[in-house]
Amino acid sequence: MILDDAKKRVILDIAKSAIKEAVLGKKIVDKELLLKEYPWLKEKGAVFVTINEFNSLRGCIGSIIAHQSLIDDIISNAKSAALNDPRFTPLGASELDNIEVEVSILTPPKELIYSDITDLKRKIRVGVDGVIINYKGYQATYLPSVWEQLNSFESFFGTLCQKAGLSSNCLELHPTVYIYEAIKVK
Repeated sequence: MILDDAKKRVILDIAKSAIKEAVLGKKIVDKELLLKEYPWLKEKGAVFVTINEFNSLRGCIGSIIAHQSLIDDIISNAKSAALNDPRFTPLGASELDNIEVEVSILTPPKELIYSDITDLKRKIRVGVDGVIINYKGYQATYLPSVWEQLNSFESFFGTLCQKAGLSSNCLELHPTVYIYEAIKVK
């Protein structure tokens, strides 16, 4: 999907409205009108919605695989990021003026075949690739934007392994690695 500035505005407006709807408990998003006006929102899409407050993470929930329409994924993940991220208390009405919202639209993940850690390090594109690791039912992902905070291969993968519930050196176990890209809308 090609996203021009107008489409990006629509996506961001939907996410912000869905967050307000969830926090305030009143209907704001007119899905039928939006679909009539912007039929491209019916396409399947996988998005992460990130909420920051005072430059600190306040909620982030998303889908790795496209399983519903883009509009439904934006709305459900925006509401979940506001109210259901287990790392945070639900967003309150008094916080709405202090938040920044970002929507990341993901490309379909592709398995990255690698022979060892050195080969993986050679193939990963720092700052570009979002990464999913999977090992015996343990799984975690980091969006490409996480490279901004964890910009070394070792810190990125060490904490990603821990996020998955594995030891920080889980790459020694040769987990399955998938990569994807994200179009950031903010």
